[in-house]
Amino acid sequence: MSFLNVNKITALVVFVLACNFALAQTVNSPDKNLSVTFSLNSGVPYYSLSYKGKAVIKTSKLGIEAKNVPSFTGGFTIADTKQVTVDETWQPIMGEQKDIRNNYNELLVTLKQSKNNNRSIKLRFRVFNDGLGFRYEFPKQDGLSYFIIKEELTEFHLAGDHKIFWIPGDYDTNEYAYTTSKISEIPALQKKATIEINAQQPIPTPSVQTPSMMKSADGLYINIHEAALINYPAMSLNVDAGTQKMSVHLTPDAVGNKGYMQTEATTPWRTVIVSDKATDILASRLILNLNEPTKYKDVSFIKPVKYIGVWWEYFVAGRSTWAYGKENNVKLGDDFSKLTPNGKHGATTQRVKEYIDFAAKHGFDAVLVEGWNIGWEDWIGNWKEEVFDFVTPYPDFNVAELKQYAANKGVKIIMHHETSGAATNYERRLDRAFQFMKDNGYTAVKSGYVGQIIPRGEHHDSQWMVNHYIHVAERAADYGIMVNSHEAVRPTGLNRTYPNWIAQESARGTEFEAMGGLNPEHTTILPFTRLMGGPMDFTPGIFQLDLGYYGTGSKQHVNTTLAKQLAYYVTMYSPLQMAADLPSNYERFPDAFQFIKDVAVDWDNTYVLEAEPGDYVTIARKAKGKNEWYIGSVADENSRTAVVDFSFLPKGKTFKATIYADTPNAAWNNTKQQSYTVKEITVNAKTKLKQFVAPGGGFAISVK
Repeated sequence: MSFLNVNKITALVVFVLACNFALAQTVNSPDKNLSVTFSLNSGVPYYSLSYKGKAVIKTSKLGIEAKNVPSFTGGFTIADTKQVTVDETWQPIMGEQKDIRNNYNELLVTLKQSKNNNRSIKLRFRVFNDGLGFRYEFPKQDGLSYFIIKEELTEFHLAGDHKIFWIPGDYDTNEYAYTTSKISEIPALQKKATIEINAQQPIPTPSVQTPSMMKSADGLYINIHEAALINYPAMSLNVDAGTQKMSVHLTPDAVGNKGYMQTEATTPWRTVIVSDKATDILASRLILNLNEPTKYKDVSFIKPVKYIGVWWEYFVAGRSTWAYGKENNVKLGDDFSKLTPNGKHGATTQRVKEYIDFAAKHGFDAVLVEGWNIGWEDWIGNWKEEVFDFVTPYPDFNVAELKQYAANKGVKIIMHHETSGAATNYERRLDRAFQFMKDNGYTAVKSGYVGQIIPRGEHHDSQWMVNHYIHVAERAADYGIMVNSHEAVRPTGLNRTYPNWIAQESARGTEFEAMGGLNPEHTTILPFTRLMGGPMDFTPGIFQLDLGYYGTGSKQHVNTTLAKQLAYYVTMYSPLQMAADLPSNYERFPDAFQFIKDVAVDWDNTYVLEAEPGDYVTIARKAKGKNEWYIGSVADENSRTAVVDFSFLPKGKTFKATIYADTPNAAWNNTKQQSYTVKEITVNAKTKLKQFVAPGGGFAISVK
């Protein structure tokens, strides 16, 4: 063989390898444990993900099907690839830790479709030590300006029939109870899991909502969700139970379209968080890192809040009502002073003063008042648009008097805006409502979206409503107001970009303890699901657990122990935390109430000590700017012994730990559920405490 022929063969081999490399690009996490591979197969884009050599996502298709232009599903060639590394640290305004490291390796792939005038899109992959985020990007270009999304075709082809903690796919609610099963069992369980909830719109085919938490047979913990949901519908996941392949299912609008895009545009990030340790899932800040920093120039009004409120009394034994009148057919423009008082209206001037007094006495920042404004007589179930005007109080609620009374006591009042799902009405009245709040000293609002959405045919999770929630947050910021939204789309880390969107409900919260109860495992699952996207206004702190106490013969119980209610203040992160029970009940348990008074709501650091989804969670946190630490631990229906490792404490120093714990005979389902102990011990960084947890119970510890 001549030297020339050898060179030709070598050149051919190099050319073939180069072609293969162009069709398959790999990027690893900074610690090399995670590996993402992008490839084209006959012009169709695919990706895969592995962790420590184990398949997490097998080769899975990417693409977006369009309605009015050629789809972004095939015919691609790779025009360019770029890789960069980012390692930086940033500080949230409020959060679970003071400093957050943002460290990833990025692969940016530019694809072109020659058959469509070389139209280009980009796929951006960011690989962190704790997982993957990727999204589609549509540059501004000739021939691509506006387009309508028919469906996103992103797949997550899982590597096995994993254990999964799930709620059914739905366009309008995420207030379902969780089901635990194998992926293959989802179709058979879907009907049972889809319990009746107000304003629901279940997806008829087998599907689950995100965040979706899974555990593989070989010990991998996998969480799928999305980050930075802006100008796009929320996704659920179609489930192919036979192949364990999941695919994106976007929420449609009133005419069945999934999204309206104008270049330059991006989709939300699709996220896959993975580890062989459950504690790493809870410690992940990947979703926050994929959101943009805030553009607000003034964030001085954004502060953590611990509050009480005229709220729980509406749920227990009909003690009081949101509505003022007995009538059930009212409308804006009626003379509400002529209504027949029902005698049970909760939001009266005198009642709110009592709550303000209690808040001032015990060091709470604010009092939430629901039912202060006209319209509650027939607010739900009628799909009517103009229910509330958000500025007119009932005759027995004196805005000016309470403004002065609260100011004199050093307490804020939290406004409540229930929209009854009529987002159009709310947007028309938004500026007036926020100006009213500003004029009367309200700096935070709890918004609600109970009911079917107006514009009619839209859904709570559609693109129009996603944009509505963001619009409300942005307009609220203009007035120096914080927002706590209920019945809104589940969070995706947008509290970084819109930090005045201080908290959300967006899951099955405490109110359901008065409406059938929550399963004991529910709050051991929520940290791995709903709370992955952002802080939750769970409204914990119920001390009177037997609701028959209120004298109506109710057999309803809150399905926890009292000590578990204390633990929620640590395990269920929120910079907005409510002591949700009636003030009179806290006065009956002053030593347990002390923990709620003491516990912080903003943190310097967080330490996930133990965790197993559906079984238990133990978390420790350091209070912002203080040498104080708080620990919470919750369990499912089984008793256990938790191990608290205090190595997070400063070495060489001793501290006093006050432990609020279940008694040996306590349980979520017996008459001793309110039985607890309080004791003090000395601890240091070498201490390892073994602590009993009752069935459905928990414990809380303050360390000073």
